[in-house]
Amino acid sequence: MRRKVIAGNWKMNNDLKETQNLISKLTSGLSMDNLNCDVIVCPAFTSLSEAHTLLKDTKIKLGAQNMYFETSGAFTGEISDSMLKSVGCEYVIIGHSERRTIFGETDELINNKIKKANLSALKPIFCVGELLEEREAGITEKVIEKQIRSGLMDISSEEMSNIIIAYEPVWAIGTGKTASPEQADEVHKFIRSLIYDKYGASISENVIIQYGGSVNNKNAKELLSKKDIDGALVGGASLKSDAFIEIILAA
Repeated sequence: MRRKVIAGNWKMNNDLKETQNLISKLTSGLSMDNLNCDVIVCPAFTSLSEAHTLLKDTKIKLGAQNMYFETSGAFTGEISDSMLKSVGCEYVIIGHSERRTIFGETDELINNKIKKANLSALKPIFCVGELLEEREAGITEKVIEKQIRSGLMDISSEEMSNIIIAYEPVWAIGTGKTASPEQADEVHKFIRSLIYDKYGASISENVIIQYGGSVNNKNAKELLSKKDIDGALVGGASLKSDAFIEIILAA
């Protein structure tokens, strides 16, 4: 069975003190010896170094929310792979819908970021998902297929084995709306079929596909019970220690 992966995307929240408080509550509220899933937290860039120090002797892994595909240079405001590695990051979220819709990130840019993350041994959490109008138009699978094929262009089988895919229907992110477990599982199965077509049975059976989109402590158990849902990329609920712990325990 695939091991569940629960990742908390803190987005643009939590200063240094708030990060310290939240990590303290998480580490004291979880029994590290009995964790039956992988847990990742993705704080703001300004808190990554402190978070790494606080998580050092725990089983909670550290991730970043974004990165650029160049190692250094005149790219004001960007963060490189080597910078993330230097503060202890093991994972990086790439292609989140907010990066796509607010900041105009393209499939080509996202593909370049995934390639760079792989080169630096950062594990990408590669996000895909459709807009509300695309779901209502009945083109969810067409949109997802384009994002998957473009995002994974020239990615080898070996590289693919280190990539997590996160299906996040854009209409369910931060809206309180959630895809039903059946809707989510259907898209997860479709994504797995795309990976099968490109990489074969072994990789498709082992690839972790998370669900994201208003996941909370009330709906997590039912979502995570579905065969092809291998975890969750959690937004707002990951900022509340009690709720996030409940989601982790549900996994």
